[in-house]
Amino acid sequence: MAMMKIKRGDTVKVIAGADNGKQGKVLEVSHKDGKVKVEGVNVIKKHSKPSAGNPNGGIIEKEAFIDASNVMLVVKGKTTRVGFRMEGDKKVRFAKATGDKID
Repeated sequence: MAMMKIKRGDTVKVIAGADNGKQGKVLEVSHKDGKVKVEGVNVIKKHSKPSAGNPNGGIIEKEAFIDASNVMLVVKGKTTRVGFRMEGDKKVRFAKATGDKID
């Protein structure tokens, strides 16, 4: 699979799906599947039995993965596509909307 343009810790906005328009921070990235887990987006309910870690059990709400193509990076409050360019001998990400370096 091609290199992911979104990294853990980036702020993204959902552009498609049930959570369209929501913004959040990327918690986890799955390079193998091309998916990301975003804070407060695609929240699912998981029923858990009582265990040592959770003695009462019950219903737990947690974020599920969403496809990376359904999110867009937010830089300075503006959604933008991501590009790569070489600065010296380093490859850096930049915002195509503003031309600013991200990393």
